[in-house]
Parts: sequence; C-alpha cells; structure tokens
Amino acid sequence: RLAKLGINPRPQFKEIAVTTSPIAGESFVLTGTLPTLSRDDASALIREAGGNVTGSVSKNTDYVLVGEKEGSKLKKAQELGVKTIDEKEFLSMLKSASPPSAKRQS
Repeated sequence: RLAKLGINPRPQFKEIAVTTSPIAGESFVLTGTLPTLSRDDASALIREAGGNVTGSVSKNTDYVLVGEKEGSKLKKAQELGVKTIDEKEFLSMLKSASPPSAKRQS
C-alpha cells in the first residue's frame, strides 16, 4: 500500500566524498601580504580543506600564515610558540591532502 502511495519507508542516504586534509580542524591566522594569494583566496582554501580562519593569534591558534610586511601577529605567534609558515609551505600542505577516496553515507 505504501508503494502505491509513493511512500518509500527506507531511509535515503546521500553519499559524500571523504577527503583527508592535513589542515582539517586546524586554526589559522593570516598576517602580511602573500606572494600569489589574496587573503580571501587563502582563507577560502583553508575553509575548503576543513580548517578555520581567525583574526587574532591565541594559544588555540595552530598556524600563522606569514607574508611580507607582517604585523604584530607574527610577534604574538613567536611569543606563544605558534608554528609560522609561509605561502609555499601552506600550498605544500594543501597538495599533500589525499583526494576523495572512500565514500560514506550521511
């Protein structure tokens, strides 16, 4: 009877790609002018890879992405012992992310 009414009692799952990213769940702060990326582009790449972008350095910051003419954020990162990386290292981290391999249901 349910089928005649167009009702499917089985749950429907949508498959989503699962990727592994070395920056998933990591917190980033950007400072200075990056050589080839705008801040908006770098922030978008971080978010797409599962990372977070914040505006200020704290003990909860995982990385500070440093460009030319960096500001006080670099000094704060050094004081707190936060890892600093340049654009080249950042892009290398993104490239090391494994492509979608397995699919899981959600």
